[in-house]
Amino acid sequence: MIDLHTHTLFSDGELLPSELVRRAEVKGYTAIALTDHVDSSNIDFVLPRLVKVCKVLNKRWSIRAIPGVEITHAPVEDIAPLVKLARKLRAGVVVVHGETISEPVIPGTNFYAISAGCDILAHPGLIKEDDVRLAASKGVSLEITARPSHSRPNKRVAALAMKFGAKLVLNTDGHSGDDLISDAQAGALLRKLGLSGSQVAGVFKNSLNLVRKAGF
Repeated sequence: MIDLHTHTLFSDGELLPSELVRRAEVKGYTAIALTDHVDSSNIDFVLPRLVKVCKVLNKRWSIRAIPGVEITHAPVEDIAPLVKLARKLRAGVVVVHGETISEPVIPGTNFYAISAGCDILAHPGLIKEDDVRLAASKGVSLEITARPSHSRPNKRVAALAMKFGAKLVLNTDGHSGDDLISDAQAGALLRKLGLSGSQVAGVFKNSLNLVRKAGF
């Protein structure tokens, strides 16, 4: 399992980075990204600390720990500068909190996040068709989420991605060890959305390619 959207106690998660990564390793994960919530107030505090701990853990354990961020509820005009800053601060994965059904995310966030070239648009349940086309053209991955509060539009997101050729990834948006899932659970979730075996394999490959791109 590769999971590129999780949270530690540096934002609203329950666990230290080391404990979350350890629990993921025991669960059978091969890679995990620590993508705590950031905006202009804390990105320069959170990200260097995640970079530091991931370097340590990658020397000790076989699982790959990748430092990242989830840019969350930022003014849309600030998304592109924050994406750029995250990469400057060595984020391996840049996630933007998409327009979900369960939170009052600023309209237009999906468009600005994709235009900024983030790696993953998280739980973008309210995404428009034009934005899916844009994601396909820019290589931005749309997230299928295992998190119950965001997951109801998963089938719609998957169908639009397949229709317009956008990349999909599956993440947990995990905030605790109990949120982590196995490969079997991930595959079952994707098949339930109507994806074929080859399409499920493609989703997993998309995540693997992002791990390779991250360079950690």
